[in-house]
Amino acid sequence: MDFILANLPRFLEGAWMTIQLALFSCSFGLLMALPIALARLSRKRVLRSAATAYVFFFRGTPLLAQIFLIYYGSGQFRQELSALGLWTFFRDPWFCALLSLTLNTAAYTSEILRGAIQAIPKGEIEAAKALGLNRYLLLRLVILPRAIRIGWPAYTNEVVYQIQATSLVSIITIMDITGVARTVGARDFTFFEAFGLAALLYLVLVYGFIFVAGRIEKRLGAHLIRTAAVNKPKLAGNIR
Repeated sequence: MDFILANLPRFLEGAWMTIQLALFSCSFGLLMALPIALARLSRKRVLRSAATAYVFFFRGTPLLAQIFLIYYGSGQFRQELSALGLWTFFRDPWFCALLSLTLNTAAYTSEILRGAIQAIPKGEIEAAKALGLNRYLLLRLVILPRAIRIGWPAYTNEVVYQIQATSLVSIITIMDITGVARTVGARDFTFFEAFGLAALLYLVLVYGFIFVAGRIEKRLGAHLIRTAAVNKPKLAGNIR
């Protein structure tokens, strides 16, 4: 108990760092994932090949190697990055950690979206096309709502993985939960207590998110039912 009282403020700061990295990387990764998923499904070979290569690399290599490649590897291109005004970002470990996590989760999330889009019954898409919907309306009113509902459970698992994956950034001096545990444990030789408390905090974050995600999933299902009812007149109005 004395250990917890003495070190809890530092661990809470580390937990806040973990939350920030997970939140920002998942948000930016989701924004990147949609165009990547659509490119993977595109009939244009150039787009499909580029997106496939991106997913192939970031899903096929360890996240730790990607962090090292971006943080340490970028130092070899300091002059070029300085000329572009980017070295200020790449010399910052927080930025490199966020970039690594974002690029990694974008690849996995794009595959979740691609699978969800492909799982939509073809009849629904053909019916929407028959009503004269253009590509934008088809994507906004039909494909995305259904894909989000189908892919939400898998995306929940991806966010859980991302929360846990943030522990790897401590290797480049980021003081997240794991970074604080390593520092405190090495200082006082209390590794069991330090990493035990770290594990407890990860459990709280993970199952706290799972609880919220479960509530969102229930509301999402009800919301999509209401949205489908509201959009029926809109779909009818787009008949050409």
